Amino acid sequence: MSEIIKLSTPIQAHGEEVTELTLRRPTSKEARAIKALPYKIDQDQAVTLDLDVAAKYISACADIPPSSVDQLDLADLNTLAWQVAGFFMTPASAILKA
Repeated sequence: MSEIIKLSTPIQAHGEEVTELTLRRPTSKEARAIKALPYKIDQDQAVTLDLDVAAKYISACADIPPSSVDQLDLADLNTLAWQVAGFFMTPASAILKA
């Protein structure tokens, strides 16, 4: 499963200007290597992004170097980070059916 994300501001990756990223679902092997989820659940059940971890997943899943992730506009970083977090979350409807 992959998602194409259009960037509000182009970045440079692999020596080229990039205006959209194809973000694929991370693998279990990548998640074990990164050793963290891209979000945290607080005591009050609020979900917050861990941007440092999300950036690692963005780099791996969009096949861009970390230096390109650093060029992302804040709005694009937020969009991509939540998209990555969504790959890890099970919809409530799926849990209820189980």
